[in-house]
Amino acid sequence: MMDHPARDVPKYSPASRMLHWIVAILVFLTWPLGLMLDFVKDDVKLDFYLVHESLGFLILWIMLLRVGVRLFTPAPRSTAPAVERIAAHMVHGLLYLFLIIMPVSGFLATNAHGFPLQWFGLLPIWSPIGKSPDIAPTFSTIHEWSAWIILALFALHMLAVIFHHLIRRDATLYRIL
Repeated sequence: MMDHPARDVPKYSPASRMLHWIVAILVFLTWPLGLMLDFVKDDVKLDFYLVHESLGFLILWIMLLRVGVRLFTPAPRSTAPAVERIAAHMVHGLLYLFLIIMPVSGFLATNAHGFPLQWFGLLPIWSPIGKSPDIAPTFSTIHEWSAWIILALFALHMLAVIFHHLIRRDATLYRIL
């Protein structure tokens, strides 16, 4: 009888695994909403913005929680070659960074454009900058570029998942499941 690859594999903490998948789901909801904003009818555009911005703000807080969890519960030890460990750390670190930069820049952009956030239409969020049309385009550009950088990092992340799970057939994927 063959052992299942997930048996006895060192895993991320339950909190890390849960936060990983929550952020993944939220990004899969938020990213397409952002792309659709230019294509929706004007009478529903503000609703799309509200949902997109509210989900992005939620991602920010979950990512900050993720950073905190990661500081107190390090990743399980990897047996991968050094070059793969370095690449994984770089991609994960950049994902964390841009998953914080993106919602911060989006929040600041909408504030600078003169649209303070009403989180899910319920809770007004204080604006640290207020309406600032001179810097609004800069925050918008950072936000847009961050989206494409996250997409590229996600592609690298998925290629690594495919490589480890389908080609190498090791238990790397099971560390986060």
